[in-house]
Amino acid sequence: MSNEKTILKLKLPTDPLWVKNVVESNIEEILTDHAFCEQKAASNAITLIVQNPNLSDLVQEMAMLVQEEMDHFKRVHDLILARGFVLGRERKDHYVNELLQFVIKGGSRHEQLIDRLLFSAMIEARSCERFKVMSEHINDEELSKFYYELMVSEAGHYTMFIGLARKYADGIDVEKRWKEFLEYEAKVIQNYGKSETIHG
Repeated sequence: MSNEKTILKLKLPTDPLWVKNVVESNIEEILTDHAFCEQKAASNAITLIVQNPNLSDLVQEMAMLVQEEMDHFKRVHDLILARGFVLGRERKDHYVNELLQFVIKGGSRHEQLIDRLLFSAMIEARSCERFKVMSEHINDEELSKFYYELMVSEAGHYTMFIGLARKYADGIDVEKRWKEFLEYEAKVIQNYGKSETIHG
């Protein structure tokens, strides 16, 4: 079993050919999509703060995360400008939207919180795995180093979200629900890995 599968528990790895066949010939598109992934991650953290202001530990973690994600946004934007590109328009993230369909809509606020944390962990886990594949296979030294660094960062975010879900579980079987998320994600991701987006 590969190391990233052991750590992240993802059931379906990204084919490295995605980097060669899609990423390398669409760098501008990939960077624009990546920039907005960072912005959306910051927005998700802000939403968690707004919905759960009484959970001080969560608020502190999310406040730091917002800063980090927007720093990543700035760094991606710097890369875009340095390569003579301009940030494009925001792309819909169909992968994330499909994952969102699995999040509990009814139930208690508590159940919704745990699901939102696991949903966030799932996105971070897949982003981490994608960044790893890019860092190892992209024929661009600058981007290889950049995505290796972000891979490490995303792994930390994944661990944080899982940790928060366990901390606030209060009777919810987080491990069981996480396994359900992993099974669902494995079905969803089968349809991706063909387009010039981070999750595409």
